[in-house]
Amino acid sequence: MLIENMSMAFHAIRANKMRSFLTMLGIIIGIGAVIAIAAVGDSMRNLFTDAFKDVGLNRAAVMVSWEVDDFRMSDQFTRAEMERIKDIFSDRVEYIDSNASDRVEAVNGRRKVSYQFQGVDSNYTDVQPLDIIYGRFLNESDVKGAANHVVLEDKGAIKLFGTADSVGRTFRMTLNKITQEYKVVGVYHKDMSPMVAMMMGNGQSQSGFIPDTVLTRSNDTFQAVNLYSRNGTNMRQLMVDLKQYVAKLKGRPESEIMTMSAVDQMGTMDAQLGTMSAAVGGIAAISLLVGGIGIMNIMMVSVTERTREIGIRKALGARTKDIMVQFLTESALMSACGGIIGVILGISLVKIGGSLLKMTVVVNPAVIVLAVGFSALVGIFFGLYPASKAANADPIEALRFE
Repeated sequence: MLIENMSMAFHAIRANKMRSFLTMLGIIIGIGAVIAIAAVGDSMRNLFTDAFKDVGLNRAAVMVSWEVDDFRMSDQFTRAEMERIKDIFSDRVEYIDSNASDRVEAVNGRRKVSYQFQGVDSNYTDVQPLDIIYGRFLNESDVKGAANHVVLEDKGAIKLFGTADSVGRTFRMTLNKITQEYKVVGVYHKDMSPMVAMMMGNGQSQSGFIPDTVLTRSNDTFQAVNLYSRNGTNMRQLMVDLKQYVAKLKGRPESEIMTMSAVDQMGTMDAQLGTMSAAVGGIAAISLLVGGIGIMNIMMVSVTERTREIGIRKALGARTKDIMVQFLTESALMSACGGIIGVILGISLVKIGGSLLKMTVVVNPAVIVLAVGFSALVGIFFGLYPASKAANADPIEALRFE
């Protein structure tokens, strides 16, 4: 019986192709928008997750807030204080440094390249593995001796020297208002999508690593402490404990100590994406409502046009339930077809956008199934009244209808 009803529904849709398409248009736009919004949201979450993985999901920082009215020199951290933090929290902190970085211009002859150098300790690769393709990473003597040694990304090395294999080559740059020569001791390769690179601020500048002691040697103090926790550490509790300790260390109330972690930033970003998706999803829901009203309208027209057919079917023994199921099937099928077209449209738009932005597109299969099922339910809901009207038609009056 269901197959027969579906066959009749397909026949009715094919008989009025343009009318059926125009009726589906609201559903197509609504479902297409829902799929696109869900895919964009999931893709952005994936993008942000990749970005946070790049800096480290277990990364955090602590400092005296820059919003305090009476900032003092003692609010800066010393290396002794940083080592004390490392010792006290050694069971939960695997790596710590001064969070120093600087954007400078590297000069090699006539070549000038903008670089973002990150100051690190010699054991940085324990928490953030790097693919060293030439030379080596910074060692303990580089850091302790504040040596003018750097490790460059291969793309930046090519721009500065014309080749990735630039180990042993030197260039000039100005750090702490002093211009000196710096030697390349290693070159690494890092795969990163253009979107992630832009989010990380690497769109215009090349990346590199330098001993953090070089960046802080002018006064050997720094504003923040950067750290990576050990695997399995409760980051939120660690941030609470760190805030309490630094507040006592600096003689400040806890409200004036700022902590930041990748986990908290990811949570904030996810909440913002959720709010945006809900707002745009509400607009898409209006389109679905309009589409449902369109289906109700066209089904009312269909019932009127097929009044005589309904009368004949009832005269031949069709039950009220049979007539109702027939029209509900047609309404649901029309809406589901609109949903399927909307899914294809939404995925296509997101895929095109993803290819243009060179980012990975994530489409959740569960959202597709839910969208098509919901579109069918919209058809059933808005088809109830027309189907009920058809099912309760008087067969004698229906046969007299011209």
